[in-house]
Amino acid sequence: MTELQRRPYELGDMPLGLPMQTLDRRTVRAPLRTIFDIARRVEHWPAYLPHYRFVRFHERFDVIDGIPSRGIVEMSAYRPFGLVGWPTWWKSEMVVDFQKPSIRFFHIGGVTKGMDVEWTFTSLGDSTQVEILHVWAGPSIPVVGVLAATSVIGPVFVHGIASRTLEGLAIIAERETRTRIASQTGA
Repeated sequence: MTELQRRPYELGDMPLGLPMQTLDRRTVRAPLRTIFDIARRVEHWPAYLPHYRFVRFHERFDVIDGIPSRGIVEMSAYRPFGLVGWPTWWKSEMVVDFQKPSIRFFHIGGVTKGMDVEWTFTSLGDSTQVEILHVWAGPSIPVVGVLAATSVIGPVFVHGIASRTLEGLAIIAERETRTRIASQTGA
């Protein structure tokens, strides 16, 4: 299904088999609900993650607990290179699926326009497996677009930012879980 064949906020399944695919995965020592709730609160990411410059909603729909579960979100983060950070920017449709559970993004603006992203959460008892999958055909520049996506944009920028994002949110979820357990046990 192409961007023109679908309605906004109906992102469907991930379009696997595109030239660029990056997968970031981490087991988070926190219950699924804890990490899922932290991850779906994308506007809070800059408070948790030093590499995020800003996150802004342009449209908000289906607000649950004060957090939109559908909307248009603009994000900006730095991809660190030693002491220097390269600024990145993108705008996405975002859909939160509480049943699956997952968070889907479809990039509608920026260099990565057309990229599909899915965060999935799988309960492992007291822990949660979190995966972030990015798939993309690359920028629409003949020949060079796919090469840029598969050799630089995906492995250097997308993975560089996504891995830091997942690690940072995991640390917050694990800290919150330890604090909750300590308060329950009186430790």
